[in-house]
Amino acid sequence: MSGGEALLNPNFFRLCAILKKEKIKITLLTTGLTIKKNAEQLVEFVDDVIVSLDGDEQLHDAIRNIPGAFSKLKDGVQCLRFLDSDYPITARTVIHRLNFRNWEAIINEAKLMSLDQISFLPADVSSHAFNRQMAWEEPKQHEILISEKELPELQEIINRIIKNNRFDFDSGFIAESPEKIRQIHDYYAAFYGLNPFPYKKCNAPWVSTVIEADGNLRPCFFHDVIGNIRDSSLAAILNSDKAISFRKTLDMSKNETCVKCVCSLNLSPFKSMNN
Repeated sequence: MSGGEALLNPNFFRLCAILKKEKIKITLLTTGLTIKKNAEQLVEFVDDVIVSLDGDEQLHDAIRNIPGAFSKLKDGVQCLRFLDSDYPITARTVIHRLNFRNWEAIINEAKLMSLDQISFLPADVSSHAFNRQMAWEEPKQHEILISEKELPELQEIINRIIKNNRFDFDSGFIAESPEKIRQIHDYYAAFYGLNPFPYKKCNAPWVSTVIEADGNLRPCFFHDVIGNIRDSSLAAILNSDKAISFRKTLDMSKNETCVKCVCSLNLSPFKSMNN
């Protein structure tokens, strides 16, 4: 469940109850602002929580433009830990121009917050994903894109993290491998023609489905709408001529959306059997 902020939906836990009854596991992506208020229901209905962590306290509040956002996030995590010390809570951080210099502090804050893990990815500046009505224009993109002259500094920070946080990589506290962390630099460098966009082994368009609040259905967060569940069933949309043609003809090495994508999903065909 993602958003926007899914917890703002008044029917959120009602939907969770329906999904749990069908034995569907639920992960919530949240800013963390209302975790404390909803902690008991989260422990009851949601299998794990992923919080957005943008920086240390000062920077996180500045990026969110919400005074006290960091404190509310921290209090919410502590509340979940009080209710269930083993409840899975991880963090996700989008690394971009406003916070890449704060990267090491972000890792330390995640540890101090007693999070189980933290993952990093670059900023998506070129798609319509996550309810954007249109892709960002260049002025907006460059507010977030790390500039070409800042790339050497980004590389130094990455090298330092890989050297000084070896245990965090080995233990899995940092979700990505050092190689994937290096690709964050390469992603931004690709915007300036310094290297190709990093290769991503991804089968999301073939194995995933994103259903938006208005019923629109996408193969993944980043590709175009292929139907609406208010007009037809999920199975009918996924097996429509349009959807089948999309999957048959998609070439990820040439599709601009895939080439510039910031994340990937690569599920084994045996994953559901193992679960």
